[in-house]
Amino acid sequence: MPPALERLVNNLMRLPGIGEKSATRLALQILRWPSAQARELADSIAMLHDCIGLCSRCFTFSEKDPCSVCSDPKRDSSVICVVEEPGDVLAMEKAGCFNGIYHVLQGVLAPMDGIGPEQLKIKELLKRLETEEIDEVIIATSSTASGEATASYLSQVISEAGVKASRIACGIPMGTDLKYADQLTLKKAMEFRTNIS
Repeated sequence: MPPALERLVNNLMRLPGIGEKSATRLALQILRWPSAQARELADSIAMLHDCIGLCSRCFTFSEKDPCSVCSDPKRDSSVICVVEEPGDVLAMEKAGCFNGIYHVLQGVLAPMDGIGPEQLKIKELLKRLETEEIDEVIIATSSTASGEATASYLSQVISEAGVKASRIACGIPMGTDLKYADQLTLKKAMEFRTNIS
């Protein structure tokens, strides 16, 4: 393999979920592109770190500070949805199911990896609860062990701050046949069941 192509393959393999075969296939596709198209890709990657930073209020990725959600007067600023990563904000916005504001933790509690409350944006969340008029905090961390531990910790500190804390429901995904759900998913579905009105 030519050294330039090998370098691109090695760099593409650093992306999550991209192995050597996928990286090689992508690199060969890029090599087939016209040079202007390949330069556009390279420029857009290079500009990421120059143009995008973290919003100083919610800590999501943004080209301006505050981000477009935090600066939107039509959003309900009395409800904060706490998520793990900026990608979670993108998913929530794409779903169009939330009209409040966000707070991005930048990870989850993982004591075995040395990630405690001090390494996350929890102190900043508590400061927002003191300085902003917040009625409810919706905890939307994943249903992994670390996500659940983070949700449990957050619900405690948010309640101590005198603010209502709620947790997104977990359970059976839409369109899933019950017999194919795993035990933990079924347990969570029963635990977070709601009344039919």
